[in-house]
Amino acid sequence: MRRRQLLVGGLAVATLAACNRGEQAGGDGKPYIAIVSKGFQHQFWQAVKKGAEQEAATAGATISFEGPATEKEVEAQITMLTNVIAKKPAAIGFAALDSKAAEGLLQQAKAQNIPVIAFDSGVDSQVPLTTVATDNLAAAGEAAKHMTELIGGSGQVAVVVHDQTSLTGQQRRDGFTRWMAANAPGVQLLPVQYGDGDQAKSADITKSILGANPGVKGIYGANEGSAVGVVRGVQEAGKTGVTIIGFDSGKAQLDAIRSGLMAGAITQNPVGMGAQLVKAAMSAINGTALEKTVDTGYFWYDKTNIDAPEIQAVLYQ
Repeated sequence: MRRRQLLVGGLAVATLAACNRGEQAGGDGKPYIAIVSKGFQHQFWQAVKKGAEQEAATAGATISFEGPATEKEVEAQITMLTNVIAKKPAAIGFAALDSKAAEGLLQQAKAQNIPVIAFDSGVDSQVPLTTVATDNLAAAGEAAKHMTELIGGSGQVAVVVHDQTSLTGQQRRDGFTRWMAANAPGVQLLPVQYGDGDQAKSADITKSILGANPGVKGIYGANEGSAVGVVRGVQEAGKTGVTIIGFDSGKAQLDAIRSGLMAGAITQNPVGMGAQLVKAAMSAINGTALEKTVDTGYFWYDKTNIDAPEIQAVLYQ
């Protein structure tokens, strides 16, 4: 706690300089917040961007929002972060594809008194003042609970995760597998597979899983691309009776749940995440102390509640 207070205290001294730099970069006299996301190919990121833009308009800030074309392009993201730091923004929002790769750049931002707010995916670093994110361990545990109930507490279950380098990938994997190990002795988890969040690759992985394990009763896809890929793979393999649970809530997943191809999924609150990110950044710019994490929440949804107002409010469309 003392270290975080010291960091925020140091930021208060540098606030005016940071805002001046941000105003110059933004070009409109407003504090400039540069946001580097993990990608753009999923509707999730567009929803985060929308929330950030809405909050920036309310708070009187200017933002930029960018990310690599796919969520496996770590080097491209590092280049984006390098370029963002060179613009000397008032604050940076960063969702890391690799939890360790950006440490040197984050230290550079700290040395320049640019506050960093982690979002969606944390980093192995003490530099970010807070992390604005879903509790992915708990959310993945919720997915595991529903999977166990839907398959009757026993049978083989496969797991397709987007990556093993980001904290979201690690936590959505570990939350699912740990819940199963602790609560579902009758479930046999197959080795975790990684599809880079790519629908085609995740579909091919799913077909390979089904070919090698024809008795699989359930498959969990740990992000939007993984989940949609699992649905495609099951369809292309001509399999029926496989319970599919996903994570996120892009249009393809919503359609799959409405049609019965997918049993249900966990949705985050991406618009709220974007808004909370900008709120945290503005607090840091103004020298206000921040909590270590900001939990943006999650919900389980399926055919029974997909049209409920509280679920409709957090879907990614």
